[in-house]
Amino acid sequence: MEQEEVKCPSCPPAWLATFADLMSLLMCFFVLLLSFSEMDALKFKQLAGSMSQAFGVQRDVKTKEIPKGTSIIAKEFTPGRPTPTVLKVMRQHTTDEYKKNLDFRKGPDNSDKSEKAKAEAEKRLEKLKKALKDQIAAGSIEISGDNQRTIIRIREKGSFSSGNATLSRQFKPVLKKIADAIEKTPGKIHISGHTDNIPISTFRFRSNWELSSARAVSIIEHILQINKNIPNDRIVIQGYADTAPLVPNSTPKNRATNRRVEIEVIKQTETVKDMPSLIKFSE
Repeated sequence: MEQEEVKCPSCPPAWLATFADLMSLLMCFFVLLLSFSEMDALKFKQLAGSMSQAFGVQRDVKTKEIPKGTSIIAKEFTPGRPTPTVLKVMRQHTTDEYKKNLDFRKGPDNSDKSEKAKAEAEKRLEKLKKALKDQIAAGSIEISGDNQRTIIRIREKGSFSSGNATLSRQFKPVLKKIADAIEKTPGKIHISGHTDNIPISTFRFRSNWELSSARAVSIIEHILQINKNIPNDRIVIQGYADTAPLVPNSTPKNRATNRRVEIEVIKQTETVKDMPSLIKFSE
């Protein structure tokens, strides 16, 4: 006698298991496709930009004339106040689409201030030259400059003996006048030592680099001993050796000209606290 098949009313149909397996396989397939794919961000941005230009609202209104009061180099622009952009295109923001002239404002006139600064610099130079006229006449010091910098060039003659960085005793009173002058002159104080192209190798100095730097250090150390009001953060020391000659090292006279220490006071717009003191060996 055949047994009748017993049906379970709460059991799912048999085909549902096959369907679930199929859906799982499809999900895995699309996950693998997504993991293998790569998105080109540049092409996506270009496509998005093209779509926005085609279907979006046009914000840029190009005029037919070059904007007045601004650089004539710019060829592509929209009217309004200029604002900086990363593109080489002049763009402005405006609410008036028919405006042809740019909102251009002239900067402040600083001509009076520059003339005053130039006059003060010339006055300081003349005062310093008058104080050191004997040394200038003897050829041991040269003074030059403008409203941006003051240069005091100390020759080896009368200040240092050959191949030595010890300051001579008779030159120390001259540094007193120089120290008083550079204290009243605002700006960074650059002191650089220079030599000729004849190599040196002694017990104290292995090369011209060391000699030029040591002479610059000797000058500034004596200046700071004389004048305690000069802060250390104004000072920059440089050793150039024979890399920055004034004249070619072709004759003994020219080599003597190149052996020098230069004190240069450079006018600056930053505060001296923003520029720390350092010892620099130029290459």
